[in-house]
Parts: sequence; structure tokens; C-alpha cells
Amino acid sequence: METTLRGVGVSHGVAIGEVRHMGTAVLEPPAKQIAADEAEREQGRARQAVEAVAADLTARGNLAGGEAQAVLEAQALMAQDPELIADVDRRIAVGSTAERAVYDAFAAYRDLLANAGEYLAGRVADLDDVRNRIVARLLGVPMPGVPDSDEPYVLVARDLAPADTALLDPALVLGFVTEEGGPTSHSAILARALGVPAVVALPGAGELAEGTVVAVDGSSGEVFVNPSAEKKALLAAAAAERRAALAGSTGPGATSDGHRVPLLANIGGPADVAAAVEAGAEGVGLFRTEFLFLDDDKKAPSQEKQVEAYRQVLEAFPEGRVVVRVLDAGADKPLGFLTPADEPNPALGVRGLRTLLDHPEVLRTQLTALAKAAEGLPVHLEVMAPMVADRADAKAFADACRAAGLRAKFGAMVEIPSAALRARSVLQEVEFLSLGTNDLAQYTFAADRQVGAVSRLQDPWQPALLDLVAMAAEAAGAEGKSCGVCGEAASDPLLACVLTGLGVTSLSMGAASLPYVRATLAKYTLAQCERAAAAARAADSAEEARQAAQAVLSGE
Repeated sequence: METTLRGVGVSHGVAIGEVRHMGTAVLEPPAKQIAADEAEREQGRARQAVEAVAADLTARGNLAGGEAQAVLEAQALMAQDPELIADVDRRIAVGSTAERAVYDAFAAYRDLLANAGEYLAGRVADLDDVRNRIVARLLGVPMPGVPDSDEPYVLVARDLAPADTALLDPALVLGFVTEEGGPTSHSAILARALGVPAVVALPGAGELAEGTVVAVDGSSGEVFVNPSAEKKALLAAAAAERRAALAGSTGPGATSDGHRVPLLANIGGPADVAAAVEAGAEGVGLFRTEFLFLDDDKKAPSQEKQVEAYRQVLEAFPEGRVVVRVLDAGADKPLGFLTPADEPNPALGVRGLRTLLDHPEVLRTQLTALAKAAEGLPVHLEVMAPMVADRADAKAFADACRAAGLRAKFGAMVEIPSAALRARSVLQEVEFLSLGTNDLAQYTFAADRQVGAVSRLQDPWQPALLDLVAMAAEAAGAEGKSCGVCGEAASDPLLACVLTGLGVTSLSMGAASLPYVRATLAKYTLAQCERAAAAARAADSAEEARQAAQAVLSGE
């Protein structure tokens, strides 16, 4: 019997196949006691396992590249955390086996994270994955993770650890469904980068029986269990129609009446450039530079290393626009040499630009490296600061850019409601705005982007979030300056039309989403987009906003 479940669609496309569940987590090791003379040997076993897991995560990151690399390297640093290793050593010294000591030490740290506020609680899944990998190695059992299968399947899990998502084989994994997560979780972002249809925050996903046939619609968020032949045919026809539209969509982004909306790519490093160019990106709307800083938790990368990496990206877009975000450290991206270790709620503490202003030498080196990387190139370089709260922040960043001799446009990311509310004031100091809708939603609704239980508040269709986008865009228009969107909201083709109607001047997204957005935008006039935007803002919920915009654009 066919039934329909609804979660949150986070990656476009349709997948039809049999369910395969993620491998089970490692069992709790027995609490055996060891003799005192065995402690040194057990400590050595623990350290070897930690280093092996860290090396494996780093190697997976190198293979995956881009955003996945940054996430996995952060997990490798988590595995090697000196305080965790010291705790493991202490537990072994008083009689625990290596595997039990690792299990208990990670459990203690897990409790600290879980009780440190929702933002840090979102790191628990990553920590659990690291623990499971270390314990599995010590026990000599298979690693938890993606199932072995010779036939394509739909992967179902409570959540997907970055190490698993990063190396999914799209030839085998047709799509995936998770109980946890949200539209801006690591798994969702990586799914879009892979081009794998995905639905997250689906209640009861874990109860789907192994081998059950499901159809996953990554656009609508619907999962059809035991779909009928008719349903399969309808979904297949819709998917074919979508592919045909994508194939025929080329060139710059624009509405059907010629209103230009540059379509740019979000990239995490040089490894993402080829896919962006192939997808027809008109430039880069968000170049995340964190990947360079995750290699060493003790110090920042040298100026020379930064110049080399930045130039690789800049050279790929001759005469195009490349918007670079300076280091965004803190909260879920801690760096030992830079960010405070004892903040009660790092998401609301010293992160982003605040961190850089506390360490001006790190900011100065990065800005100088960007200036040198752009020398002699025709590229249009723009540099922006994360987590700008007000005009004082914007001025401090612009002053730092000028002091470093940077010949580029200086901009501010709008991720805090205060920056949207006072956008015109911020624009007195900078030349453009870029809306990071992931964090803007998180701070507007006090809803952690990694927590599935509050995913409805992370929905970028929330009318309150659209109001803030409109405020920023209107302020930029009044000042004769640009206002783009580089958050995940831009990757939703329908929402891209609404953002255009709100006055947004460019859209930046993962490369896999560019053809979908280009094809959809080309169907409608600017006036239609404006009417859809007004209808969405007049709604009272995200779902109503989506339905209202769809009704306008479909002529209902």
C-alpha cells in the first residue's frame, strides 16, 4: 500500500530505489579493568587509533575536496583534541582499557556539548562519529557507515556524519533520507554539492524496513513508500522534463524579460572551481577561506600559502566577479590558536569578524595575501566580512582592507538581524551586502541550524526572514549598491524568483543548483517575481509563503 511521508527537501531531483540503512553504531565496550603494567601499552593503542582515524578523515577530505574537506578536517582536529587525549590517558592510568577510556572520555565531552546550548549541541553527531570510528578500530570491528551494496539504493539513516556523506558514490546511492538534520545542516549542503536527491528531518525514517521501495522527491520533501506504478511514472516524467529544461538552459542568469540576475557559485576552495565553471557560474559569490586554516590548529597558514590558494580561484574567473569571505572562525568552527575555549555560548560570542578584530595580525595577513593574489589579474575581487553587526564593525573592516593596500570592493555579510535592520547605516562604510540566510535564520528564530527539531524555523521561506531580506535589499537599492544572497536559500529555484522580486541583485549557490535556478528564473518576468515576493511576505508561515508564491507564478 502506497503511503506518503513528508520531511524537508534539501537537494533537488527524484530517486526511486530500495531502502538500505546506515551501519549500526559501535556497541558500548565492556568495563574491564587492566593491570597497572598494561597502562602504557593501552595508552599507546589509544593514541595509534586516534591518529589512524584522524588520518583517515583527512584523507577522505582530500579525496572529497571543497566544503567536505573543511568539515572532515575539522573532525580530524576533534579526534586529536589534546584535552580529550589527556582524559583518555588518565582513565587508562586508573585501570580502563583503551576502548573503554575512549568511550567514557568522549561521553563526558559529549555531555558538555549537549548542555552548552543548541549551537554546540549540533556538534554532538560529529563527535559521536569520531568516537565510533576510534572505538571500532580498537575493537577490530567494521567501521559504522554506508552499507556495502552492488546495486543502487536509497540510504536511510538517523543522521549522516560528514565522513560518510562526503564520499557517497552517486552511482550507487540514488538519494538519502534522514530523521535528523535541517536545510542548512552539513549533510544537506554536501548533498547539494554531490547532486544527490535528499530529504531530511523526516519523522519515522528509521522505521522504514530494509528493502522497501521508496521514491524520494528532494524538491518537495516527499517520500512515497511502496509507490504505485502510476506514481513512479509520474515522478519519472517530471524528472525527465526537469532534465530537459536544464539541458536547454545556458548563459547568464536573467528573468524572461531580460532583468539580469548574476548566478554565482559558493565554493570552499580550489577543488570546487571546476564544477562551478562547468555549471556556468558567472563568478564566485562566496569563497569560504576556512579550509586553509583547518590544516593546523596551532597557527595560521603563511601568507605565501594563502596567496597560492587564492590565485588558483581568481585565475579561474578572468574578468568575472569573485567574492571572498575572510576567515569565519568560532562557534562550530573553532581554531585552537584563535578562538576562546571557555565561552558559554560561542554562537553568541567572539566569532567571525569579532575574532579577526581581536587578532588583527591574522586579518592583516589574509588581506595582504588577497591583494598579492589579485595582482595583474583582470578579475573583479570583492572581499567581505562575516558576522557584521553594525556600522562600527563595517568601518573597522573597511579600514583594515585599506590599511592592507587591498584594491577591491569591501562588503559586509548580513547574518545578524541588526545588520538587516540597519543596513543603510552599514552601507555608509562598505560597497555591497551579501545575505547569509543560514545564519540569519538561525539568529532570527533562535533555532540552531543543526537541530532537526527546530528545522521548521530554519526554513528560508519564513516570512520574517523574507522581511529582513527585503529590508537589506531596499537599503542597498536606495544607496545604489548591490545586495546578493549567498546562503542556501538561493539554491531553491522557486525561492530564487522570490528573492529576485525582493530586490536581491545576485544569487550564489552550490554548483549543482545553478542549472535549476537558471532554468526556473528564465520562465518568469521581473513583475511576476515581485508579485510572488509580495504574496510570500503576506503569508503567516513558511508553507503558506511557498504556496502563495507558487500560485502567483503558476497563474492560479
